[in-house]
Amino acid sequence: MNCYDFDQTVFFPDSSYLFVMYCLRRYPRAVLKALPGSAALLLLKLLGKSDTKRLKEEVFSFLPYLDDVDGIVQRFWEENFDACVAEWYLERRRDDDLILSASPEFLLRPAAERLGVRLIATRMDRHTGEILGKNCHDYEKVTRFYRDYPDGHVENFYSDSLSDSPMARLADRAWIVKDRQTLSPWPEREGGYRG
Repeated sequence: MNCYDFDQTVFFPDSSYLFVMYCLRRYPRAVLKALPGSAALLLLKLLGKSDTKRLKEEVFSFLPYLDDVDGIVQRFWEENFDACVAEWYLERRRDDDLILSASPEFLLRPAAERLGVRLIATRMDRHTGEILGKNCHDYEKVTRFYRDYPDGHVENFYSDSLSDSPMARLADRAWIVKDRQTLSPWPEREGGYRG
């Protein structure tokens, strides 16, 4: 199988950012309620005093103020899917592809279904913004991959970020995606899985 990161790899720009901006334009009161806490946690994260999981939960803390999250997500993808999915990916897409993403599963599920591929992403309660378990990032992607596919074999792995090196080390070949399409071999792959 081929495995892909989602944001800045298959989809441009970042889906969580674009979704928050989409909601800010349509439901400003809901999103603005989360803004002060998100800004404070972002500053703490930059200072090394908070983690990504807590920041992500705070960013999505506006979800309880939305009446129909599933409907909003569907409308978001109707508006953004065609313009934001990378052409290079559509040319390579296979039925056994797997997307591994730190973005919320409830947000990416409709996009994965449209693409006809499988998905592993951060499990987040779409009504509260609470992350259920761990943020699907770094080594957690490998852990989740082996949990769902214990005998899985990764032929090619694609990502825009070196933070995905744990997944890159599993693949026969790994590729960095830049500028919406430039593919270059992964710069380092030594070290193996340290789950």
